[in-house]
Order: sequence, then C-alpha cells, then structure tokens
Amino acid sequence: MIQEINEYDFTTAFHKMGRGNNFTHEGLKALYEYLEQLGDDIGEPIELDVIALCCEYSEYENLDEFQKDYSREFQSIEELQQETQVIMIDDTSFIIQQF
Repeated sequence: MIQEINEYDFTTAFHKMGRGNNFTHEGLKALYEYLEQLGDDIGEPIELDVIALCCEYSEYENLDEFQKDYSREFQSIEELQQETQVIMIDDTSFIIQQF
C-alpha cells in the first residue's frame, strides 16, 4: 500500500517522530524535493522512513562544519560531490548522503 505525501506531510512526519531538529526547515524542503525527483528518475516511489533518512543524510551549514565531522579535507563542494550525493540548500549549506 502506497500513500503519496506532500512537502507538509513530509516535514510533519519528522516532527512527529521527534526528529524535527535533524534538519532545518529549508533542509527538509531540499531533501523532500531531492527524494521526489529521485523517485521520478528511478520510476519508483521512495518510502518515507524518517529514522533511516536521519541516519543516511546529514545537513551542514558550510564546508568548514562538514570538515569537522570527516577526517578527509575537501577543498570545494564540487570535490565533495565526487565522493557522495550533495543536496544544496543555498549557496553554502547542504545535505550529504553519509559515506
């Protein structure tokens, strides 16, 4: 059984699960848009599993904040994109797929 949800339902699900602080409002919007596009690209709906998404993706304000969590240093977002999926939120903040 599949239930389609909109952006509001998506963000509300994070708050209901006590995970509303894992991403900013803008981050949740960007993640929702990315997952919607991914589902369209692969021709399958993406299952909403809040806990799995919180484990699989992390949001960072900028590259410096990211560098504190990872031992490898990346000189740019473009270099980071060669290693993992990067979802840009604005000019400096982004979400990565953990690696």
